[in-house]
Amino acid sequence: MFTLLQRHQARKYENGMEVGFTLIELLIVIVVLGILAGVTVFALGGVTSQSAVSACNTDAKTVDVAVAAYNAQTGGTVAATQALLAPPLSPATTVAGATFYLQSWPTSSHYAISLVSGVVNVQSLTPAVAATPYDNAATNPCAGVK
Repeated sequence: MFTLLQRHQARKYENGMEVGFTLIELLIVIVVLGILAGVTVFALGGVTSQSAVSACNTDAKTVDVAVAAYNAQTGGTVAATQALLAPPLSPATTVAGATFYLQSWPTSSHYAISLVSGVVNVQSLTPAVAATPYDNAATNPCAGVK
């Protein structure tokens, strides 16, 4: 045990100078890392809101296409969301010749998509606002999603 302590003391000095970092050097490194972390957090802060808008647009477009396909195949207007959804994947519940347009209804904590009289509506949940029809026009109901 005593020889380990002697070896440590011998390695502590190199060419007559103590080897290691000073407190100032360590503090400078910590400050620089803190600045870099702060810049990164602010730079990536808007990415989540942009991704929520993109996901909203994709989900609304998917439901819109499913409604258009249903209307084109049946010649009528879809009355309920159940007409678009596929049943659970079991042979007993699958109807022969049935066409299903969506595997599942899109859900998110940022927005809600609903179907009212064949019109796809998007409602932002953060902050809560009224539902807006998704009609592929210049006004984008997903723009307010955060």
